[in-house]
Amino acid sequence: MNDGIKKVMVDKAVKPSRRFGLFVIGDEILSGRRQDKHLSKLIELLSERGLNLSWAKYLADDPEQITKSLKDSFLSGDVVFSTGGIGATPDDHTRQCAALALGTKTELHPSAQELIAGRIQSMAEGDPIKADLSTPENQHRFKMGEFPRGSDIIPNPYNQIPGFSIREHYFLPGFPVMAAPMMSWCLDTYYKDLFHQVSWVEKSFIVPEGIESTLTPLMERIETNYPGIKVFSLPSVGDSSKHGVYAQRHIELGIKGEENLIPSAWNALRDGTQALGYEIHDIE
Repeated sequence: MNDGIKKVMVDKAVKPSRRFGLFVIGDEILSGRRQDKHLSKLIELLSERGLNLSWAKYLADDPEQITKSLKDSFLSGDVVFSTGGIGATPDDHTRQCAALALGTKTELHPSAQELIAGRIQSMAEGDPIKADLSTPENQHRFKMGEFPRGSDIIPNPYNQIPGFSIREHYFLPGFPVMAAPMMSWCLDTYYKDLFHQVSWVEKSFIVPEGIESTLTPLMERIETNYPGIKVFSLPSVGDSSKHGVYAQRHIELGIKGEENLIPSAWNALRDGTQALGYEIHDIE
């Protein structure tokens, strides 16, 4: 019989004491003009390292909203990635909001200044007017290097314009092509000690015509009787393009947790589901 393993993360799970979160900032995401790619990418990067994303939040280009959210996250002790709003246009508020949330001010970071100057020179391609750092246009570009006092830079391999980090918050551009390698750099530089610590397994099966309200007491009982195990339920109205149990209304019922805790909880979940009169179909 199929052992019911839908997905095995032979990786490890993050320490319970550390959580990872994500802010995606930008009106263009909330209006639908752009589709967010940061959430799925960060989940992928964390999973590759045996880590999990605990939460994500979308924010408008609203200074009050951004500042409040950052105040809360700075107090949380979480490791937080933030994408968007670190440019130098009027709708870029993240740098100033981070400073406000920390009760400090922004200042031009010397390393960021050097990197931005280098970028200006390379883009000038020998044109002395474009390379003149004193022009209003180039002076404005240096605003992208104004970070909250005490910040460190995050290298940007795409165009050398850095992001910044402070208090385990990592502020990145809104462009996924830039943000993704910068996320990887942050994880590999600061959190290698958290990689691949605990074997983590997720298993599930299909319950045709399952009713969540009927299954909920069983789910609660499993979590109570097997500390460290999480039970999940993913209901579906069915998919007419598929065959068998997937074509009809069903619930995908499963557990996840440390590998050594799984077997007894798994058997209890299967036995309990069948005791309620339901059939079980193992996932192919």
